[in-house]
Amino acid sequence: MSRPEIEIKGLHKSFGDNHVLRGIDLEIGQGEVVCVIGPSGSGKSTLLRCVNLLEEPSQGQVVVGGTEVTDPDVDIDAVRRRIGMVFQQFNLFPHLTVTENLTLPQRRVLRRGKAEAARVAAENLQRVGLAEKADAYPSSLSGGQQQRVAIARALAMGPEVMLFDEPTSALDPELVGDVLAVMRMLAQEGMTMMVVTHEMTFAREVADRVVFMDGGVVVEDGAPGQVIAHPRHERTRHFLSRLLDPAMADVEEGTSDQVGKDG
Repeated sequence: MSRPEIEIKGLHKSFGDNHVLRGIDLEIGQGEVVCVIGPSGSGKSTLLRCVNLLEEPSQGQVVVGGTEVTDPDVDIDAVRRRIGMVFQQFNLFPHLTVTENLTLPQRRVLRRGKAEAARVAAENLQRVGLAEKADAYPSSLSGGQQQRVAIARALAMGPEVMLFDEPTSALDPELVGDVLAVMRMLAQEGMTMMVVTHEMTFAREVADRVVFMDGGVVVEDGAPGQVIAHPRHERTRHFLSRLLDPAMADVEEGTSDQVGKDG
């Protein structure tokens, strides 16, 4: 493997007396897709937000693309230009068209001209299958379409790494597939991706590795077929069993990749 694109060493994060992350060590290689799974409150989203310093770690080191994000003297704005992030909520500007939502950050942050920003916006709307929605306003789009616009907006900034924080959790089940299809496309293109998700089928089919977190620590880290289908730890087995549809509770563990979204 080439040098890691993301290196996390001895990472701790506390909110007052609440010790959310308890010494996380994790490496993600260039072009690798890592899905982070675990119960609510396990520290998954906090870990993701520490990677681009939306949350400042209490202790430890985060290195992205060879630059230490946690260095007090780092140019964090320069680092964040290389990291795209997609949240549960879409965070689109309702008073701007889809194209304007994509061009505004390009022009303000990257100082691109109007024509170039519009060209890049059009290219990325095409990538996510929404070229025909360029002049629409967010209120006229479905949740799945809004999330794909949010992904296109992140891609328009030319990131080297994409972070996804439960990107489908706010969507109706029938809208999830189109968003996951875009994420599969990015994985096939070689984008380095760190994905917090409960979509076990996506993790099984797309991830290079699955990381299971609980209680602020990494409990298991391995290939999807091992962590999802044959977990070594009881905590992992218990979590995955809770995700199973009750009607499938007695299905053999070899079919556990059929797990759906944890509402």
